[in-house]
Amino acid sequence: MQNILNALKKIDRIALVVLKALTITLFLLLSLLVSANVLVRFVPVVSLHWFDEIVEMLYAYLIFYGAAALWITREHFSLGDWIGATILKGSRTRYLYRAVLEVLVLIFAAIFFYYSLRLTILARDVTNVFAIPKSILYSCMPVAGAIMIIYSIRNCVGEIMRIAKPKAE
Repeated sequence: MQNILNALKKIDRIALVVLKALTITLFLLLSLLVSANVLVRFVPVVSLHWFDEIVEMLYAYLIFYGAAALWITREHFSLGDWIGATILKGSRTRYLYRAVLEVLVLIFAAIFFYYSLRLTILARDVTNVFAIPKSILYSCMPVAGAIMIIYSIRNCVGEIMRIAKPKAE
């Protein structure tokens, strides 16, 4: 069992490193493109007529892969544990409350995944300049949704295990 947990932790680290590197790279590319666009507006030496569709793609990938990275580390936006820590007494009650929240988060991630996958599959349009299929632009959403589902399941299992074996008060 310990070998499985160690393997899963290694997969977590690899996924997080890949998503962070991708997010940083996308941010740098976006920064370069926006800076170039500002420069070209003042010194019109070249046309950046393709700018919008590339920025649209990079921005979408940045947002959704960044959100997936935050999901892995549980640093995404949440209500926190202020109710469990202040109102609920007893470890099991607090862990049950957190498990219910994690199930709700899992439901959100599943709905997001379903509809983003559906959008990606049904997209038939292409971009104007490079004729990139819109499904490629949208593909980051179901990928990020799948990552969110996997880690929401991990979080649910963790909270259920804490209910079964609560820490001493």
